[in-house]
Amino acid sequence: MPAEILPLIMALVLGYLSGSIPFGLILTGAAGLGDIRSIGSGNIGATNVLRTGNRPIAAATLVLDALKAVAPILVARYFWGEDAARLAAVGAFLGHCFPVWIGFKGGKGVAVMIGSTLALSWPVGLIFCAVWLLIAFTRKISSLAALTAAATAPIFAYVFSGERLALVVAGLALLLFFQHRENIGRLLKGTEPTIGGSKKAG
Repeated sequence: MPAEILPLIMALVLGYLSGSIPFGLILTGAAGLGDIRSIGSGNIGATNVLRTGNRPIAAATLVLDALKAVAPILVARYFWGEDAARLAAVGAFLGHCFPVWIGFKGGKGVAVMIGSTLALSWPVGLIFCAVWLLIAFTRKISSLAALTAAATAPIFAYVFSGERLALVVAGLALLLFFQHRENIGRLLKGTEPTIGGSKKAG
């Protein structure tokens, strides 16, 4: 194995291990809210945690899920450089969505994408958050906000950081769209619940 490949593999693995920590499951269990996988959509992300009615736990899940992407990215960048940092972001996203510890059924990746974009290029991360908030407040649909922010993020990544980051962010966006495939189906049918509305979908 070429010496320059090993750090990239290490960064990817580091990102995956960090991203696969199921904070939503851990926090809801510790708070006595039961198994989050039996609630709502069954995933472990902050949006589903919010369906328990415990906003502080949902907020903590959002922050920790973002930080579990930030941490490996910063470590990888410090030790191995920018390419490794980008691979750590990919690893964290894969770990969050497909954590080995709980049968590869994790979250949908919004918080991890926020953390990844902020750590890789903070202007891109701030714009991602701004787009999400704009759509969330105007349309009141969480999934639509996430999908719109993800779809536009590669454009801003290219503008602020160039082609390499744009490709990575585009890859994360595609994964996020895949994780939201059921939401996309409901959006097309007009049955996707609004924020604060029906709690049946994810």
